[in-house]
Amino acid sequence: MRRRNRLIAVSQVVVLLAGGSMLQGCVVGAVVGGTAAVVGGTAKATGAVVGAGVDAITTSDEETRARREREQRAWEREQRRCEQRQRQGKTC
Repeated sequence: MRRRNRLIAVSQVVVLLAGGSMLQGCVVGAVVGGTAAVVGGTAKATGAVVGAGVDAITTSDEETRARREREQRAWEREQRRCEQRQRQGKTC
């Protein structure tokens, strides 16, 4: 009978240790998962900021190009008008 009680006690200890190990794995998994979620969220936010900066630079470049094209067309138009005035004997 004593031998059976020891066997039960040892079995209980083994079950408790195994269960504790599994729970420890769950806790570690939860911590790692939570950390990955925080890092992923930070990376997503950083990517959004970088993306917005790139969009702003691209928009700025497009606006600058459009402004230069408008200025070029205005300059060419003024040159044509000046040439017409000179042909008519007027000053620019």
